[in-house]
Order: sequence, then C-alpha cells, then structure tokens
Amino acid sequence: MASYPKISPSLRKRAAQIKVLLMDVDGTMTDGGVTLLSQTEEIALEIKTFDAHDGQGLTLAHTAGLRTGCITGRQSSALLRRAHEMNMEFIYMKQPLKMPAYEEIVQKAGVSDSAVAYIGDDLPDIPVMRRAGLAVAVGNAVPEVKDTAHYTTKSLAGHGAIRETVELILKSKGIWKAMIDKARA
Repeated sequence: MASYPKISPSLRKRAAQIKVLLMDVDGTMTDGGVTLLSQTEEIALEIKTFDAHDGQGLTLAHTAGLRTGCITGRQSSALLRRAHEMNMEFIYMKQPLKMPAYEEIVQKAGVSDSAVAYIGDDLPDIPVMRRAGLAVAVGNAVPEVKDTAHYTTKSLAGHGAIRETVELILKSKGIWKAMIDKARA
C-alpha cells in the first residue's frame, strides 16, 4: 500500500477478516453535498455525484466475494440506481438510527461483528463504527468519527475513500494483485 499510510499488523489483521463492507452514503460515498433541483414549490429532483474510482473499488470488492451495502438516513432514487449498478446486496434507506439496520444485516449475512467493515463520516455513524470489526473514517470526517475509527482514509468523501478502504481490505487479505487482472470497466 505504497501511496497510503503504513498499515500496522493489528489493522492488517482486522482488515483481513472482513466479509461484509457497509457504508454511509452522504459524506462517504458522495462528497456530502445534496443538490436539489426545484421543479415546483413542493417537488425537487435530487442530484448525487459518485466517484468512478470508488465504483471500481466496489466492483473489485464484489468480484473478490465481499458483500457490500449502505445504511443512510435519506431516501434517494440516485443512490438506489448506483447501489444496484455496484451489486450492493444490503441497501437500507430512511434509517434515522443505523444500528437496527446494521444488526439486521449482520444477522442476514450470518457473520460476526469482526467480519464487518463500516465507513462513515458523521455522528450517526459512531454507534455502528463501535460495533464493526473495522471502523473506517473518511479523510474529512468529523473529529469524533476519526477518534472512533481504526483507520482514517487519506482520500476524502466522494473522492476515493471507498476505493482506498477496499484496497486496504484486499491487500490485507493478500489478494490485491490477483484482483487487478480481474478489474472490469
């Protein structure tokens, strides 16, 4: 992981155990901006921007056999489309509290907390991060999230933080180089 910070043996051990990769959306998969395009006084279209490198990371995660998903407080057609494009198995929207969704995912996946990674950026993510085997803060997360995380990405939200996390996991598992040849456009 040449371009990223040195990985400690304990972090490498945590990351190598991951089978399920979960994440927040706004401020994690996206840069946190919520763009609303007014249609009428009551109706607005939501626009989200997703990073192509993060998309490649999620595709590699899926190819490597990781199960992926998101837990978010907002409802979003754009997210639903992107999540389906990325073959996300667990998509939980309109979740004011994230822990019930997390617990349901862990049960459905049949894994322990130590096999789950969670990427977040803000206060609602902290309870899940405290449970996950690998808690990751995006580079521009709030200080409380960074304090909770086992790892903070060099990359910012919506600009490669998901990809960096996937690389951490796959490199820790010792399968990164094999995955490069399996990368798809």
